[in-house]
Amino acid sequence: MAQKHSNTNENKTVQFVFNKQNYQLLIASMVIVIIGFILMSGNTDIYSFKKIVLAPIVVLGGFALGFFAVLKKPSKSE
Repeated sequence: MAQKHSNTNENKTVQFVFNKQNYQLLIASMVIVIIGFILMSGNTDIYSFKKIVLAPIVVLGGFALGFFAVLKKPSKSE
């Protein structure tokens, strides 16, 4: 007859896709994107430097950081 395997949770570790540093970078990138959109908001002086140059650069920087956070591999020591 076939042997029954016991399904215990002993010595099983959960492997997450990302480590702590990846999540921290991802949260930081979300905060940077939100700051960029806040800089872009408002209805006065739509042609100001802050709204047409600075805010889009901040938003793109946040998206770039998020892209980096997703692709970053964990270090060997962790």
